[in-house]
Amino acid sequence: FSYKAKKNTIYMSVNQQDLDPDSTTDVEVVTDTEEELIKECEEIWKDMEECQNKLSLTGTETLTNSNAQLSVLIMQVKCLTAELSQWHKETPEITPLTEDVLITLGTEEFQKLRHDLEMVLSTIQSKNEKLKEDLEREQQWLDEQQQIMESLNALYSELKNQFVTFSETRIFSELKTKMLNIKAFKEKLLSTLGEFLEDHFPLPDGNVKKKKKNIQESTKQLITLHEILEILINRLFDVPHDPYVKISDSFWPPYIELLLRNGIALRHPEDPTRLRLEAFHQ
Repeated sequence: FSYKAKKNTIYMSVNQQDLDPDSTTDVEVVTDTEEELIKECEEIWKDMEECQNKLSLTGTETLTNSNAQLSVLIMQVKCLTAELSQWHKETPEITPLTEDVLITLGTEEFQKLRHDLEMVLSTIQSKNEKLKEDLEREQQWLDEQQQIMESLNALYSELKNQFVTFSETRIFSELKTKMLNIKAFKEKLLSTLGEFLEDHFPLPDGNVKKKKKNIQESTKQLITLHEILEILINRLFDVPHDPYVKISDSFWPPYIELLLRNGIALRHPEDPTRLRLEAFHQ
């Protein structure tokens, strides 16, 4: 500790001589201050040795962890208190602001500032290089997007010239015409089917007589094969969940047998008196 204080004192005295070499009075004052500091350091050192001896004599007793930590903290507080009191006794040396000192300090600050500015300049230059690369990449991407946009615009113009606008009235008119044509074709098809059935599957002459011993005329009139098919078709589309029709006396049995044998009609699996049309549209 005394060596360190002595070294600091010598350093301060040398600096003082460098700042003002012609001042002999300041040198004598520094020398006296150095001797006083050395004496105080030696006295403090003696006090520390005595404390150390006392601690060595009382340190044989075993202490718990908490007591040991408390003792260490107390010692640290004492050391810091002694150091603080020593600093209070000392008077700081104020460096005189001569022209040489100001020039030296200004030069150091300028060099430090220059170094910091060079660092900032290097960082900004590297960022500028990176931004320049990003700008070139973005510019290339923009050129590609513009080429794609031009191609799409050209394609759009070409398709727009080929596109024919249809008004709603024209669309409804065309749909109405198609529906009328379909209805006309349906009526023509049904008329042709009816004529074909009337020509090739006519009704028998007279009323059908029941197969009983007492022969009597039937009170019901037979219907044509065309009418039977219409009944089956209407039933199939009007009531799709129950398309079966009850076979009445107006259905001529040979026609029923004809439809069953050719796969045009089907009997009910549980009730043979019921009949349905085969779902050819499904």
